[in-house]
Amino acid sequence: MVMPGSWRWSAGASFAALMMSGLAPTAQAEAVKADVAPAAAAAAGVAGDAEAEAPGGSRTDIVVVGDAIKADEIAGSSAIVTDVDLKRSRVFNVNDALRQVAGLFPRDEEGAGARPNIGIRGLNPIRSTKVLLLEDGVPLGFAPYGDNAAYYHPPIERFTAVEVLKGAAQIRFGPQTIGGAVNYITPVAPDDLTARFTGSLGNRDTLNLDAMVGGPALGGKLLLHVNHKRTDGNRDNQALRFTDIFLKGEWELGPDHGITLKVSRFEEDSQVSYSGLTRAEFAADPRGNVFVNDDFQTERWNATLAHRWSISEAATLRTTAYYHYFTRDWWRQSSNSGQRPNDSSDPTCGGLANLLTTCGNEGRLRDYDTYGIESRLELDHDALGFGGSTEIGIRYHEERQRRRQWNGDTPNARTPGTSVNAGVRENNERDATAFSAFIQSRLEFGKFAIIPGLRGEFIDFERRNLPISVLVGGRPTGAVTAPTAASQSLDKLLPGLGATWEIAPDVTLYGGVHRGFAPPRVEDIITAAGGTVDLDPELSWNWEAGIRGNIVKGVRGDATFFVMEFDNQIVAQSVAGGVGATLTSAGRTLHRGGELSLSLSSREAGWTGADTDVFARMAATWVANARYKSTRIATAPCFDGATTGTPVLTGSGPVPCGVARNIEGNRLPYAPEWLFNAAVGIEHRGFTGQVELVSQSSMFADDVNLVPVTPDGQRGRINGWTQVNAAVSYGPPQGNWEVFLSARNLFDRLYIIDRARGVLPGQPFMIQAGFTVRM
Repeated sequence: MVMPGSWRWSAGASFAALMMSGLAPTAQAEAVKADVAPAAAAAAGVAGDAEAEAPGGSRTDIVVVGDAIKADEIAGSSAIVTDVDLKRSRVFNVNDALRQVAGLFPRDEEGAGARPNIGIRGLNPIRSTKVLLLEDGVPLGFAPYGDNAAYYHPPIERFTAVEVLKGAAQIRFGPQTIGGAVNYITPVAPDDLTARFTGSLGNRDTLNLDAMVGGPALGGKLLLHVNHKRTDGNRDNQALRFTDIFLKGEWELGPDHGITLKVSRFEEDSQVSYSGLTRAEFAADPRGNVFVNDDFQTERWNATLAHRWSISEAATLRTTAYYHYFTRDWWRQSSNSGQRPNDSSDPTCGGLANLLTTCGNEGRLRDYDTYGIESRLELDHDALGFGGSTEIGIRYHEERQRRRQWNGDTPNARTPGTSVNAGVRENNERDATAFSAFIQSRLEFGKFAIIPGLRGEFIDFERRNLPISVLVGGRPTGAVTAPTAASQSLDKLLPGLGATWEIAPDVTLYGGVHRGFAPPRVEDIITAAGGTVDLDPELSWNWEAGIRGNIVKGVRGDATFFVMEFDNQIVAQSVAGGVGATLTSAGRTLHRGGELSLSLSSREAGWTGADTDVFARMAATWVANARYKSTRIATAPCFDGATTGTPVLTGSGPVPCGVARNIEGNRLPYAPEWLFNAAVGIEHRGFTGQVELVSQSSMFADDVNLVPVTPDGQRGRINGWTQVNAAVSYGPPQGNWEVFLSARNLFDRLYIIDRARGVLPGQPFMIQAGFTVRM
């Protein structure tokens, strides 16, 4: 099925994949799949039982959860959002999909999921910097070592499933090993000629066109997927436009070798602003946006070549080479709600009255080249006479960044200007070269297993500061600065230890501990002047313990308790009352809480016949603690006429504004205590209907836990919210067409999602209708 307004691979690739194998969609939709067969089917796009269940798997892709590691064997929490889950929910974007996983906090931004902000277990979600994003096991980000910020995300329609891996098992992937890994799975190319088209229309100028064709070609199998979507998103004066082309080829070179080639191109051409709203602006027009000339352009090319060598029944070697090119130009007249506009100090601008005439702009221009090669050897212990398996991996990875800031003289300038605030303000190159290696073994002793592992990250950073404009009175003089350069290195060993114990048929206890790690960005340890900053990498000790399995037939659960204790958590200075995107150490912090996932299927339970399924799922997250655990000095602001010493309300009670104080024990910003997602629905003879509830508790926007809202809107409590979503569809069983209708935020509730750059409103009422045809 397809998702209105952002139709997920569900209807598309997944349905196409289902058709290619001649299967109708199953009624199983467990948000957390621990059973190998469904997980393998999801990962393989339902490409056939033989492939899904082959020992070690015949897939060339790197496996994260999928068909090589049964979920019951993972010494940590894991989840798979399958194509069936995506189809039933008719997700608009990737955030709708990830909310189905306990522990994840996907915060919206512009309304299209193009720049996801994913937090895990109380970690700040800003730009998904604490999360490792993968596609078929390969890093998806354009600079996971030097600048792990998500300014790009492919359409969810490209994928058949989403895997999430947390706990000690994630040391198999890096460099980020703190929060977790999110892996997007592309569909298997079909064995027979298959085609599918989905189209949908909705309010707020939403259009989604999605097509797939594939089958035997060039001695193997090919799959071509094309997606184009547009929407105005959450705010006025936005026009978000995306086009994604994805080509995948698969070839089996005899019984022991296989290769997969993937090539993709993504383009975004959007009118979208960076700044949020001030308090007054939000009160006057919550979805308003005066910056009509802001422009965001991206292009991304990707090529991945993967090879599988089945050395023997006990050994499989997978090697993957990858290359990404990403370019991003964001021209804007404000970067936060304190700039009205960013050129206001120029006498020819003066303020918003001249925004569209004599005020200039800023161009934040970025280019990235990322490439690497990775090999993983899987060894099955059974052939050696004892149970378990071992995986050994090595990777060489390079990143090349080119960053510029050109300030123009006019609202639509595309070159550096000469007036006040204009000129070349940033011009540098930032490189990261990394070698990593890991080993992880599963040692089985009957129904009990121990899983030790070790990962090493060895990273070299380099920054070259190129000439920028010399200013006098804020105006470029024509002279430029001298170039500077500096470099640093960072080496870390990251151990992990986990265990599983099958205490009853299909009921497993699991737990583990591992060293969490995230490298600092190049810009945060090497300055614009060529100096270095003593900003250590983020390091934490992460513990997990849980139980998963079948409660009764047809009802499955997974409960996890977690602790993350940071030696030094890195936070954006802007959420610490600072200015800009510079990072700062928050010192020691503690995260502690629990997760619960449940799923139900009346068909699996035998309560209904084969043509009917009443289904339900739930994902709940409780972050009991997310707090500063060491001395931290911060100052509550004075505003609205208050003078130094005037009491201002915070989460810990009234405190004097303008007075520095120790805020140890305060809650971390953007760490809601509760997250909840639940759905109930029915499938019957081609009809599917689902109602979904999404809820989030309140959270703070700064480290002093300020409750009232500052005039710029950037600080103050963000209230909790709840929204209701619904989706219905009908297509004759085994038929070649389907129609659907989907709605988000059914009661059009207005709520706030972010204050970091000013107030951003959440998703408005969205409705979409569409159809799918297949051949």
